[in-house]
Amino acid sequence: MNTKFSDAIIIRKQAGFIAVIPDIKCISPKEGDLLRGRDPIKATKLLAEAGAPALSVVTEQKDFGGSIELLERIVAETGLPVLRKDFIKGPDDLKITKDCGAEAILLTCATLTIPLLQKLYEEALKIGLEPLVETHTKDELIMAGRIGAKLVGINNRNILKLEKDDGNVSATELLAAYKPKDAVLISESSIHTPAEAQAAVQAGADAVLIGTAIWQAENMRECYLDFSRGTVNGEY
Repeated sequence: MNTKFSDAIIIRKQAGFIAVIPDIKCISPKEGDLLRGRDPIKATKLLAEAGAPALSVVTEQKDFGGSIELLERIVAETGLPVLRKDFIKGPDDLKITKDCGAEAILLTCATLTIPLLQKLYEEALKIGLEPLVETHTKDELIMAGRIGAKLVGINNRNILKLEKDDGNVSATELLAAYKPKDAVLISESSIHTPAEAQAAVQAGADAVLIGTAIWQAENMRECYLDFSRGTVNGEY
């Protein structure tokens, strides 16, 4: 079983840092253009050099401005374990992801039936992808446990609203206790400050996935380091 993505998280955590996974996305449906003229590859390499243990790359094009090409380039340029974030719908999506060199795939409970979620989970394992099962409710966390998920995410926002809602880290604080036993837990989205990252970890998250806050910072590298330490040296 491929566990390179979750292994990288645990290694970073054991080194004494908050394991911060940068979310590489070009557009936020809520905040708009995140790149602001920057080269996403250069920015991603900067974050890798700052200590990112793994990366998340959004490939959904219509609302988030992503692409498979961006995923391929980031895999090739960084050498880090990469998660493909998209609305995965069938086995063909898994094959494309594997062919791009990604190590992990996002499977979102809210967009899949239970039988399809189970099928895609098992197929992902079969072809060497590590499935990250994303949840937003207690019932979805219980479902993740039933299918045997070992890498689980709690999205602090509602993906069905394209994360335009005002969710916050309290979702992780409320739900972390229901994560499947022995699963690696990632708190995703709506984490704006190092204090919120620290709160997610204290609630039981092994890692945090952060996109917009890092992209909106004047100094992405220093912002990333502050999140990793759970302390603030600068103002954002």
